[in-house]
Amino acid sequence: LFYKELGISLEKIKEIVTAPSFDDVNALREHHAKLLEKREQLNVLIANVEKTIAVKGGRITMSDEEKFAGFKQKMIEDNEKKYGKEVRAKYGDEQVDKSNQKFKEMTKEQYAEVEKLSADVMATLKEAFATGDPAGELAQKAADLHRQWLSYFWDSYTKEAHAGVAQMYVDDERFTAYYDREQPGTAAFLRDAVLIYTGMQKY
Repeated sequence: LFYKELGISLEKIKEIVTAPSFDDVNALREHHAKLLEKREQLNVLIANVEKTIAVKGGRITMSDEEKFAGFKQKMIEDNEKKYGKEVRAKYGDEQVDKSNQKFKEMTKEQYAEVEKLSADVMATLKEAFATGDPAGELAQKAADLHRQWLSYFWDSYTKEAHAGVAQMYVDDERFTAYYDREQPGTAAFLRDAVLIYTGMQKY
């Protein structure tokens, strides 16, 4: 039941509890930690909902900082619903949790820079795609901007992880649809540019 509450499939639960290395005490400790984390997320969400109700009722005024905190929490939750399962399977809970925490601590100024970088990545990528050369100056600039963008979310950067994310953009149709929305093949082009940028692929 513990694992079921955490959203783990019955098949996966069976694998966990029948594994020779399964440890009841450690499993309970892990479950306890997950529940505490879930409670913290729910407490933040409940507090924001209560505050929003009060604001809309005209009883209090929500500060910009509180609105921004609620906005970031909702973005994390929406992202978890859409991509959480795949990203956690690929990078592990610890890395994803660190990334979420880093996003929670992001200032409005940092978020504005993230948004600007995101727009710059797409604009540069569009120009680079027209050249057809993933090793070209524009494509490599797009890959570097993408690295800068990732660094706002990651606890630490590695070339291997960067290349892995770029590959995921091609492997996962949801990411592919995002990058290919204006020009089909853009996701694969970015993947190739990043593989060259990180030295994972020679051109």
